[in-house]
Amino acid sequence: MQDFTLDIYRELLETLQRNGYEIISYAQYLKEEGKEKFVILRHDVDAKPENSLKTAQIEHSIGAKATYYFRVGKESNRPEVIRAIVKLGHEIGYHYEDLSLCGGDKEKAWSHFKTWLEYFRQYYAVETICMHGAPTSKWDGKELWKSYDYKELGVTGEPYLDTDFADVFYLTDTGRCWDGYKMSVRDKIPQYQDEWNAKGLTWHTTTQLIEAIETGRLPKHVMLTTHPQRWTNDKAAWWKELLLQNTKNIIKRMIVSR
Repeated sequence: MQDFTLDIYRELLETLQRNGYEIISYAQYLKEEGKEKFVILRHDVDAKPENSLKTAQIEHSIGAKATYYFRVGKESNRPEVIRAIVKLGHEIGYHYEDLSLCGGDKEKAWSHFKTWLEYFRQYYAVETICMHGAPTSKWDGKELWKSYDYKELGVTGEPYLDTDFADVFYLTDTGRCWDGYKMSVRDKIPQYQDEWNAKGLTWHTTTQLIEAIETGRLPKHVMLTTHPQRWTNDKAAWWKELLLQNTKNIIKRMIVSR
């Protein structure tokens, strides 16, 4: 089965369920609603929100819950898509990049963050937020929280800051593969990545990941992050995304190697 299609995405989720994993949102994890084996399903909607609606429909059809983080720009922020995903029962959150958008000015970024948090709350009672990695930006969005506290606004968690990664294994499709952390600028967990790699907890393709699940090699507690723009059954869009991601990976390697 070809990788990064909606068909293999469905197969991945169904394999998790067959092997006893409950698929939950990030807010559910924070409320300790996960069972003995669970996967926190997180989606960063960086672009092509229509793709996110398709993955949300697949998840809804098999009884899985997920969290979708939307950016403020038009490439992500599509009200009709947000409403449709909420209607399917999924969690919506703010994929913030305020520090980059405000040129590193923390005071302006905090004001910008509050404005856009309220914007997304008109569609859903937003409980969680997540940094947009913005690999070409010199500002790390999480730095804003050294001066301000998002919990003052009723936000219960941020995946990079409020997840117990000593207990939860992290997987992301950054780089259009499952072992792209070496070329990732910010979408990684540095304090545990080498340890997981030493244990052999690394897979390149979705087929390899599915085999790991079937053979019991995947840890019991997982956060699975995808970027739905990469997942499509449209052949032309699939090839375009592949070529674009290969170019991005070259740029990321250059940034990481500096």
